[in-house]
Amino acid sequence: MTTTQLTSAGSNALVATIPDAAEASGWPIPVHREIGTLPLSRLRRVTDFIQAHLDHDLTLARLGAVVCMSPYHFARLFQRTTGVPPHRFVVRARLEQATTLLATPELSIARIAQLVGFRSPSHFSTVFRRIMGVTPRAYRAGYLHVGRPHGEGD
Repeated sequence: MTTTQLTSAGSNALVATIPDAAEASGWPIPVHREIGTLPLSRLRRVTDFIQAHLDHDLTLARLGAVVCMSPYHFARLFQRTTGVPPHRFVVRARLEQATTLLATPELSIARIAQLVGFRSPSHFSTVFRRIMGVTPRAYRAGYLHVGRPHGEGD
């Protein structure tokens, strides 16, 4: 279609030829999904990265780089997709890993705090208590005493 044909045919003709061109070229036709969400492949990539690097400093810049996005754009799309901001997701992933590690009495609470990425044991205890409702020591005592996590099955 030449420029003169395009202007005389109007924009409707251009829109009508896009799917035909996509089918003829062998490229897949774009699937309409909710605008402003993180594609599932990128979401999986960043959540796998978070799980594998809990002991590192996981900044927005670093997480955004994993999925080739700016920190702000990544944070906005991540929250729209998961319903929670990236920082809260990381903290919850760290606490989930910590609850698993607290079941092993050989590891100190300070060592667990370090393994799951908290800068100090006191910060770990503060965050753990705020989210879980009990201190790591009490959680461990309840887990070891009863053989299950504190409050489970009550």
